[in-house]
Amino acid sequence: IFLNDILLANLNSAGEALGLEITRSMVPAAMAIPVGGMALGLLVALFFSYRGRRGYADKQVAASSVSAGHTSATPHRLGLVMSGVAIVAALGLQLYTGSMILGGLVGIGLLSMGNIFKWREADDLFTSGMRMMALIGFIMISAAGFAEVMKATGDIDSLVSGAFELFGDNRGLAALTMLLVGLFITLGIGSSFSTIPIIAAIFVPLAVQFGFSPMATVVLVGTAAALGDAGSPASDSTLGPTAGLNVDGQHDHIWDSVVPTFIHYNLPLIAFGWLGAMWL
Repeated sequence: IFLNDILLANLNSAGEALGLEITRSMVPAAMAIPVGGMALGLLVALFFSYRGRRGYADKQVAASSVSAGHTSATPHRLGLVMSGVAIVAALGLQLYTGSMILGGLVGIGLLSMGNIFKWREADDLFTSGMRMMALIGFIMISAAGFAEVMKATGDIDSLVSGAFELFGDNRGLAALTMLLVGLFITLGIGSSFSTIPIIAAIFVPLAVQFGFSPMATVVLVGTAAALGDAGSPASDSTLGPTAGLNVDGQHDHIWDSVVPTFIHYNLPLIAFGWLGAMWL
């Protein structure tokens, strides 16, 4: 969804008037470079940064933290197996049929069969999921509208001209600046999906003006968007782990989720994204 429906669509929309055309096969090939940086950061975290044990106090988890209907929060083998089956089935059905709804429905059914939650809890699960998706959808609509307003005003052209005069023909400095600007934009929004319409509207004309190739343009826009998602305090990528790990009150959102993610994902993303933009 991120690569094809969001990134590719917005790149071609922003580059249509500039003669820039991005094909479907270009996107995963170009994004493999910054993704390689994330993989390297993950390995560093696993084998070096967080190799040692961490001490936890043996605290009683509040009853309200455990879903209603469950007598124990201890994972069981059937639940773990059915969770894996549900993930594979949901993703496989979504890719095969093109229906996210069907994939999600089958995944929910398998999770219930694995006794991970009770059917009487399904309403709460659906409601909380809908709230999260509604928020993401609202932000994406707002971002897309803001991008269209910027295009309609015609001020993007003056922005591009001013940037070109500022950086001259220094493509390396221009690429680094675009990545850092994308980082600060997405840090505030917290969603790579929602930020791409804004970034693509600004960065695609800039990339064309500085002579970046279509593949390099994909790297610049995709990496800039992913930067905020990987290290923003308001991102689902950091809020989700904190929500699960802080059940016993011993996980700090900033220092235990945001900062480690920023160091091990954002820094390699900037480095590999810059290298990819300069190489492709």
